[in-house]
Amino acid sequence: MTAIRAAFTAQAAACASLGSPFMAQLMRLCATQDWPAGAVTTRIHGWTGDLGPSGQSVPLRLAGALHALHLQGHARLAPVYPPQASDDATLWAAVADVLVSEQAAILRWLDSPPQTNEVRRSAVLIVLGHWLADRFGLPLRCSELGASAGLNLQWDDYALVAGGQVFGPATPALTLSPDWTGALPPDTRPQVTARAGVDLTPLDPHTPDDALRLRAYLWPDQPDRKALTQAAIATARTTVAKGDAIDWLAGQLDHQQGQTHLIYTTIAWQYFPAAAQDRGTAMISAAGRTAHDDAPLAWFGMEPDGAGPGAALTLRLWPGDLTFALGRADFHGRWVQWAPVQINQKD
Repeated sequence: MTAIRAAFTAQAAACASLGSPFMAQLMRLCATQDWPAGAVTTRIHGWTGDLGPSGQSVPLRLAGALHALHLQGHARLAPVYPPQASDDATLWAAVADVLVSEQAAILRWLDSPPQTNEVRRSAVLIVLGHWLADRFGLPLRCSELGASAGLNLQWDDYALVAGGQVFGPATPALTLSPDWTGALPPDTRPQVTARAGVDLTPLDPHTPDDALRLRAYLWPDQPDRKALTQAAIATARTTVAKGDAIDWLAGQLDHQQGQTHLIYTTIAWQYFPAAAQDRGTAMISAAGRTAHDDAPLAWFGMEPDGAGPGAALTLRLWPGDLTFALGRADFHGRWVQWAPVQINQKD
């Protein structure tokens, strides 16, 4: 019980810091109220491992299930979900009822981790693309691990507003405007010549069920995120492969002359088992040792590091095995602190 309370309390704090009062309220109630007897309660309260935001994200799995039911028009949730407002007792009474009445649907959602595919994270990919294009003067080949529906594989279709300047195509699919601090991206426009992604449970944003899943993991009181996601879905065109990310990556690590190969994750690496992380790190490092000036390798992560605020932006580059701390970004891309600093070099 203590682990459950801690996980939902941590998620409540995270939601509050990320601008969602409704989600903060819902997660706080899950941490403090008595759960109704039933299969959902048994499943969650018997969970092993790290349930919290830096682990298996059980609170967000549950929140996604409830939001999906609401989006499908569940009568019990409609009066208590945004744009409506409810007191704690009213909201929890409705949620407790649904935990029992819709347990089969909720249990299915608990089986897999969240797939937010937060489009605003593409802001850091846009600036990174400019940075790599300026550094190497080569087109990019992109490989995303944990790509979900592939919305962040299309980052070069989006525009970024930073420091009063616009970076990106003349007619973007959408425009991202994070609170920006630090150096501006170089003017060098990146050219993406190939892109591919993998996910254990990839989503096809053009099918109703998968589009529902994408929408369900957006927070109900943040309509701006919904609008950006819908714009990204409208122009999505890259099919994401189904499979284990590291197994898939093994077939992607050949060097192609005249291209920078960019491998990246945005809040996905944390969900990989430790053994998979170790294997992936070893594979990428081995590939890096054979990279050369006309076929560089870049490995980027926007991932939590326990330091805060937000996620760390880290990059390794080959040849040379250079490591850069690029700054930090809000988990949902609301702000970016861009400050590239080389922190080590291995011979």
